[in-house]
Amino acid sequence: MLQATRPDAPLAPARPVPPPSSASPHASWNLDDVVAGLRAVRERWRLAQNRQLEYGGRELPSREALRGIVDGLRGALFPMRLGPADLRQENEDFYVGHTLDAALHALAEQVALELAYQLRHGRPGVDASPDAAVRIVRDFAAALPQIRALLDSDVEAAYHGDPAAGSVDEVVLCYPGILAIIHHRLAHRLYRLGVPLIARIVSELAHSATGIDIHPGAEIGGRFFIDHGTGVVIGETAVIGQGVRLYQAVTLGAKRFPVGADGSLEKGLARHPIVEDDVVIYAGATILGRIVIGRGSSIGGNVWLTHSVPPGSHVSQASLHQQAGESGAVGHD
Repeated sequence: MLQATRPDAPLAPARPVPPPSSASPHASWNLDDVVAGLRAVRERWRLAQNRQLEYGGRELPSREALRGIVDGLRGALFPMRLGPADLRQENEDFYVGHTLDAALHALAEQVALELAYQLRHGRPGVDASPDAAVRIVRDFAAALPQIRALLDSDVEAAYHGDPAAGSVDEVVLCYPGILAIIHHRLAHRLYRLGVPLIARIVSELAHSATGIDIHPGAEIGGRFFIDHGTGVVIGETAVIGQGVRLYQAVTLGAKRFPVGADGSLEKGLARHPIVEDDVVIYAGATILGRIVIGRGSSIGGNVWLTHSVPPGSHVSQASLHQQAGESGAVGHD
């Protein structure tokens, strides 16, 4: 039980002040040697990668700059829900215009960096002029109303597909699947416009925040809903139709990785699943290879699937075990 303290009661002794750090402010870390060593390692790396050591400016887009750009784009897409706390509807258009202007100018700087990087590394024919960066960002800006409309369909799908969702506003504010798909819709457009590194960074910002890994190359139709979401992986060449719903830990991955004549992995091949309209894939399912999951199918939890299934299929572990007993094998291509 707490006791009241009398006005004349002696004060409790003060806590002892910890002694100052024993490290002297003049301690030496041999920084000249460390800096020289790091410079030598960087130079070896750049020589091994055929980098131009004489190039003096920043070479790559900035992850931190893109984080700020995407924050602004999210606010401009959903100003009254993801914009500033003191925003009022009468100022909505002003905020959207001001925020977009700043975000798009900053994005143009990052696009210019990537185009210059592409020109130096592997794409000698790319147009890296300032006008090219402006054209890409102008085309991206023109697509934002369409992206917002797609996202509205995703939000509605989440609200109607989850009995725990109290409102569409709750979905936008709280659901990691919606954060991931906002980033993906933006990243996919940038990917298609020819700046795949920036697109990948935008996707990875959401991956870090949500645990949902969607490659920006994946094609995803409207009314897409990822419920819970942690551990979902969607590969670069996956194609997802309208009204598809995924649960946590679903993988739409590659089955094989062909190797070229030089021993390196071949890139750009179509190697991920095609998921047709109105498919539901439950938690933990793994679907691998360029196979087709037919329209309206349901794939049960923890299923491992490497063969196509026709429209209207209902695949579960039990049905796969039954197939294995009848055919002696599961998952023929």
